[in-house]
Amino acid sequence: MGSTEDLDYPQIIVQYSNGFLISKVMFTACELGVFDLLLESGKPLSSDAIAAHLGASTIGMRRLLDACVGLKLLAVEMTQEGALYRNTEISNVYLTKSSPKSQYHIMMYYSNTVYLCWQYLADAVREGRNQYERAFGVSSKDPFGAMYRSDEEMLKFMAGQNSVWSICGRDVLVAFDLSPFTQIYDLGGGGGALAQECVSLYPNSTVTIYDLPKVVQVAKEQFVSPEERQIAFHEGDFFNDLIPEAELYILSKILHDWDDDKCIQLLTKVHKACKPGGGVLLVESLLNEDKSGPVETQLYSMNMLVQTEGKERTAAEYSKLLEAAGFGVIQVKRTGKLYDAILGRK
Repeated sequence: MGSTEDLDYPQIIVQYSNGFLISKVMFTACELGVFDLLLESGKPLSSDAIAAHLGASTIGMRRLLDACVGLKLLAVEMTQEGALYRNTEISNVYLTKSSPKSQYHIMMYYSNTVYLCWQYLADAVREGRNQYERAFGVSSKDPFGAMYRSDEEMLKFMAGQNSVWSICGRDVLVAFDLSPFTQIYDLGGGGGALAQECVSLYPNSTVTIYDLPKVVQVAKEQFVSPEERQIAFHEGDFFNDLIPEAELYILSKILHDWDDDKCIQLLTKVHKACKPGGGVLLVESLLNEDKSGPVETQLYSMNMLVQTEGKERTAAEYSKLLEAAGFGVIQVKRTGKLYDAILGRK
């Protein structure tokens, strides 16, 4: 057996320790508007010009820009006038607010909300519960009451989820042929990005977003145009209120918020409401059956610990929940991306 000297532990530990620093550099550049400014300018800019435009110190901005170059989020060109900075393709596509695939909103949610909960990860591990009380001084008994503790916070969360589906929605909606299902309910559909992707892919379908009244109101005002005739809304709490009859129910990143008993409770209601021959589509990030990875999903499961009552699961664990609720034929499709799809039929 080799000694620990054969393994590059110091480098690994340094990389992992720097993870927080790396993400905060990216989040800060987004928050200050660096990538938006460089996109709008249409030409490379000096650190002094960027600092002046954004109201930042020249010393701080130069270091931030250089760090972004090291992370390959910016490119630098040395000229006689000095260093000129420009966006890379990655930052143009994913880090500018105006891009259809922008991840700006989810990054701001992570930077300003999720990170505050993660400061108490050790407490979450000791106690086995979310950390809203310590992070924000609000009750942790109702995770979504805490998550939606203000209109501003709810809007940030909804915009963040929409940005995720702008790059992941199509993958999960084409994992199975959903064209036979024309009457679809998106439970907890939030800002409607997945519903919009669904009606785009399946033009013969109609999708009803079922969510809390205040969420539906914001979705109508901010995210879903009245001209989108294939998308409707239903206000309610799907745990406590009636779930209307439909051919297909989409639960995207819903079950991972709750423990097994609550998941079975919801899925049983869905099964009862579902038309014969219909089904339920679960969209979740799946763990390997031995829970050895993927590491992104393992980290998401830690996030469920600090923010919700739930966890990430394996395909077999989700299948067991579906079977307990009465669903029969169950199919699993791994997309190779962040989120996977499971289809259960009635």
